[in-house]
Amino acid sequence: MLIIEIWASFMVLFGVLSLIVYNVSNYIQPIGFEYDRVWNLQLTNNQDTVAVADKMHRIVQQIKSNREVESLSRMSSNSPFSANQMMNGVTYKKVSISPEFFYTDENFSKTMDLPVVTGKWFTESDRVSKFTPIVINSKLEEILFINESPLGKVIKVDDKKSFKVVGVVDKFKSKGEFANDTPALFEMLSKDDTWSTNVLIKTKAGVDANFEAKLVKELAATLPGWGIEVSYLTEQRKNRHNLTLVPVAIFLIISAFLLTNVALGLFGILNLNIAKRKNEIGLRRAMGATERAVTKQFLGEIWVLATLSVIIGLLFAIQFPIMHVFDLNANVYMTAIVIAIALIFIIVTLCAWYPSRQASKIHPALALHED
Repeated sequence: MLIIEIWASFMVLFGVLSLIVYNVSNYIQPIGFEYDRVWNLQLTNNQDTVAVADKMHRIVQQIKSNREVESLSRMSSNSPFSANQMMNGVTYKKVSISPEFFYTDENFSKTMDLPVVTGKWFTESDRVSKFTPIVINSKLEEILFINESPLGKVIKVDDKKSFKVVGVVDKFKSKGEFANDTPALFEMLSKDDTWSTNVLIKTKAGVDANFEAKLVKELAATLPGWGIEVSYLTEQRKNRHNLTLVPVAIFLIISAFLLTNVALGLFGILNLNIAKRKNEIGLRRAMGATERAVTKQFLGEIWVLATLSVIIGLLFAIQFPIMHVFDLNANVYMTAIVIAIALIFIIVTLCAWYPSRQASKIHPALALHED
């Protein structure tokens, strides 16, 4: 029974710790861009389908004319911290992958403070190129190009459209700090694009909600019938964090409850075991065993049981990195295994320490007399 309880505790700890290690390892990695003072303006044209591209161009110029605006950029609906995703398959030299596509303009890098580490961000002059200019992140470069420079290389999208790489950014964790760094590709918006109606606005320092009200009023007058919604990337980031932290907190509470019950059960069983073995303890004490030796005996017994339980648990846990379950890095699982083993031995030691100390203090004459 003790072996089963300790094994179950190990598996629970392994699962929860894998989740925690994964999120912590992601969080300590840089997000790659700045989101302070950036607003996300979501425009919906609803039933208006007349000259949408021209209207979006005029709106961008109108917003840019406000002195409160430091920079702005149009992009697709999968803006930073949103739940939307756009995936397409890309191929280069028979290597295929499906990165997330972001449709942006030439001002995106400046608006999001997204530095280019190799090459450049695309500009209007790149439109004359035979191929559509794109910028990729380091993760996509690592997978597609391995040891060669991606600059100037042409990649295929769904074996139809050809893109030319003009620059590389480091990281772009669009789903927040807790998200993994995944392959990303930034495609330059075409002039007649009618789908990408999100506008990211980087405001100057000190701009408050008064400008938001003014901006919405101006846009409502210019675009009658359109939906207009303004959100702050800082708030969207908090929402993304909650989506990650709330489930983790729930799992932690459930795990703590289960482990507490296991610890109490273990404590009770050890107490009962010691009560039944008073004569044995008394005999050992009468033969010269010290309190320390008796304590070590009971601690050693529970450590043997814990070791057997952990070995059984390892047979299950080691399958996760071997079989790439959930497509997580093997280091996440290995770290979780090591921490789970340490915690199991800490828990069983704490549960066994007090009963072991009580056993070591049993007077030999009293124990033999009761027998």
